[in-house]
Amino acid sequence: MLAYVLKRLISMVPLLLGITIITFFVIRLAPGNPTFYQGAFNPRVKPEAVKRLEKIYGLDKPLPVQYLLWVKRMVRLDFGNSFVDGKPVMRKIAERIPITLTLNLLSMILILAVAIPIGIVSAMKRNSLLDRSLTVFVFIGFSTPSFWLALLLMILLGIKLHWLPISGLESLNADQLHGMALWWDRIKHIILPVFVAAFGGLAGFSRYMRQSMLEVLGQDYIITARAKGLTEGEVIRRHALKNALMPIVTLLGLSVPGLIGGSVIFETIFAIPGMGQLFYEAALARDYPTIMGILTIGAVLTLLGNLMADVSYALIDPRIRYQ
Repeated sequence: MLAYVLKRLISMVPLLLGITIITFFVIRLAPGNPTFYQGAFNPRVKPEAVKRLEKIYGLDKPLPVQYLLWVKRMVRLDFGNSFVDGKPVMRKIAERIPITLTLNLLSMILILAVAIPIGIVSAMKRNSLLDRSLTVFVFIGFSTPSFWLALLLMILLGIKLHWLPISGLESLNADQLHGMALWWDRIKHIILPVFVAAFGGLAGFSRYMRQSMLEVLGQDYIITARAKGLTEGEVIRRHALKNALMPIVTLLGLSVPGLIGGSVIFETIFAIPGMGQLFYEAALARDYPTIMGILTIGAVLTLLGNLMADVSYALIDPRIRYQ
């Protein structure tokens, strides 16, 4: 297993370089550049100043040279400085990534805690009224845009009923709160973002779990287990559940990059200072170092997520071993 993991890690290096090459050149295809946006809206900025900015940012060099210089810094885990405020990109990411990871991990826990039982119940009660009702709920989740749901919940729960705050992570008077009052204030602020982030994923995971459970329940060893006199709960828990979780493990591995990239919408709507909002602001300002830093981290997470999914197969299913 260790040799397999090391081989996969080594093979990730050229793949990661290929991803960064494509990303580096594709983001340059967008119209405008940092100096254009800094000079176009300020009549006092002269063309000579724009040229100096391009030289300072290194944008006057050919794209292949810019990429090689960026790779040289990346090897040292240095993504350069932001074009917007001059701060190191790694520092900006380090300040925001804990918020994004916390919110998305909470939403993932909520998804798994609800979707797996829903999928199991739907499979056990196939074609029943309960199964059809859950199917309707799932299709609603698939078809509901997350930004639209977020706005509706903000209007209802935040503006109309005043039950939950609709922006930020703390109230304006958070510095005056202490102990449980401060924690309760933070919890109220993340309820809506976590629910919105989990709603769409809940539908998908529950469908995959239902279909996987239906396939497993039709296997011969499940029929044998029932013939031995095991209760339905024991059959599900001891024989069916582990095998039915295989597709869920795959989805979890592919969902790892979504912990950062998937938060752009709800972090922007709820004004949460996380990685999603940082990426959105960097894209608008054509802040190339920040964009490349976030996308590179997303690529690394994608590759590691696939590796984690493959390794988890062997842990869940003893029949699978990597030599």
